[in-house]
Amino acid sequence: MSTAEEAGRKPRKTLWALLPLVVFAVLAGIFLLQLLSGRDNSTIPSALIGQAAPQTVLPPLEGSGLPGLDPASFAGKVTLVNIWASWCAPCREEHPMLMELSGDGRFDIVGLNYKDKAENALRFIGNLGNPYAAIGTDEAGRAAIQWGVYGVPETFVVGPDGTIRYKHVGPITPKALESGLMPAIEEALGQ
Repeated sequence: MSTAEEAGRKPRKTLWALLPLVVFAVLAGIFLLQLLSGRDNSTIPSALIGQAAPQTVLPPLEGSGLPGLDPASFAGKVTLVNIWASWCAPCREEHPMLMELSGDGRFDIVGLNYKDKAENALRFIGNLGNPYAAIGTDEAGRAAIQWGVYGVPETFVVGPDGTIRYKHVGPITPKALESGLMPAIEEALGQ
């Protein structure tokens, strides 16, 4: 092989060797742009916004003394539907915010207990307090699918007309309450 042929092959080998580094740099740039975009990652678009709340009737949490989840009871009032579970650490984090919200008599908070055992759910609300006016149990997780739930916790604002007005993914924090959830509640109360 002549030196001219060898010289022609070296740049090609160098380009192939650098290709993974170039691909990595491009992907890292895309991820960095997403991180710095300021977009709220807890806001996941939901096809249910503006649609009627799923008409899934769920049995009550056994031993709670509360009614189950019945979307017919949403009519005429603003309702927060909180999907939670006793095994969910972020649900424990957000619980004080739900307890605080439960003192506001302008709307109801109902719980959808997701893939949980009744005794664990009862212990959870027994230890931390019960902000819910009703708790429906979804042992199989089918109702959560109808609500478009990605994971727990998630909270929906349902307007007095029964339509879903807002969806919050993740635990309710003071910032999330101030910037998204409370404005959505106020807007639904105003209509």
